[in-house]
Amino acid sequence: MRQQVEREPGATHDAAREVASRMAEAAQAWLDSLDADQRTVAVGPPPGAGEDAEAERTRWFYTPTDHGGLTFHQQHPAQQRLAMRLVATGLSEAGYTTVATVLGLENVLDRIEGFSVNWGRERTRDPGMYYLRVFGEPDGVQPWGWRFGGHHVSLNNLVVDGRVAATTPCFLGADPAVSPLLGGATLRPLGTAEDLARELVRSLRPELSARAVLLARAPNDIVAGNSTRIDDRVVRRRELWRPGPHAPDRAEEPATGLDGADRQALALTPTPRGVPGAELDAAQRELLRALLGTYLDRVPDGVSPLSRYHDPATLDAVHLAWAGSTTAGEPHYYRLHGPRLLVEWTNIHRGVNHAHAVWRDPATDFGGDVLAAHHAAHHAR
Repeated sequence: MRQQVEREPGATHDAAREVASRMAEAAQAWLDSLDADQRTVAVGPPPGAGEDAEAERTRWFYTPTDHGGLTFHQQHPAQQRLAMRLVATGLSEAGYTTVATVLGLENVLDRIEGFSVNWGRERTRDPGMYYLRVFGEPDGVQPWGWRFGGHHVSLNNLVVDGRVAATTPCFLGADPAVSPLLGGATLRPLGTAEDLARELVRSLRPELSARAVLLARAPNDIVAGNSTRIDDRVVRRRELWRPGPHAPDRAEEPATGLDGADRQALALTPTPRGVPGAELDAAQRELLRALLGTYLDRVPDGVSPLSRYHDPATLDAVHLAWAGSTTAGEPHYYRLHGPRLLVEWTNIHRGVNHAHAVWRDPATDFGGDVLAAHHAAHHAR
């Protein structure tokens, strides 16, 4: 569909088809391995099947709650392998390694907490509590998609007309953000996304720094939370969890912990806040482009929009905003906001050792607009 190719500059027609083909093959192999009971949980309605179905497809989480779908625990080892094969089709090599590391951090976090956290289920910090669901049938011509998620992972993919139409929201987190390794090395799955941003904001001349730093304190979480649509809306803590027995304390509080003037200072507005790329010098622009790469390179080259930012005018429109301290080891938040882009990062909790990092496309998260265009073209009466 020509319109989609125009909407995704940098994603070539052939590459987007090749990635979609690999996704479909892997998804079908996984589905074929499931029995009837497993398929009941693993398969959701096709994208665009109705308001209720779309509400579920576009409901996403990054907390250790029920993400919807078939967990690893509900699969045999061979099926788990096929599930990870599907996950890998939507990620670059580095992206897949990072996701696999985040899953493994559940064991590290369990140790940090003394293997003692009890939320009333068999295991709380559980690398088996990651969920996969396929929406629709990947072996046909109709739109289909898949979602993989659990604690600190949410991957959302949509295929329309045989090409990847959407890869966002794409959330990764790390708790702990920094872990010791033997020989004095450290494990920092998302470390570069933190370091480049700090280097960039600290490089700004004073008048730009004053505009970039929107608030002296950092929010408790990303501002958009797990909202389906990005707008100036307060996300409550309860919304970060599927309704059930494990709702968080202070459920009605803003997820960010901000209200009043502080909330307004960090609110997501149609006109991005902060300092635009157009006002950065050449070295700072390279830092900005590299920082974008730590998010946009999570997915395969064929569908990543990173090449879009080779266009100077496109990079000009990306705004950097910061909250909190710019000193390493102290609570902080940043975002990159521009046309078809929202990146949010926060590292606040557990002694500034708990990172959240999300990439979104405000224009077509979950591929809603591409899906609507498909239905208009193929199902108009």
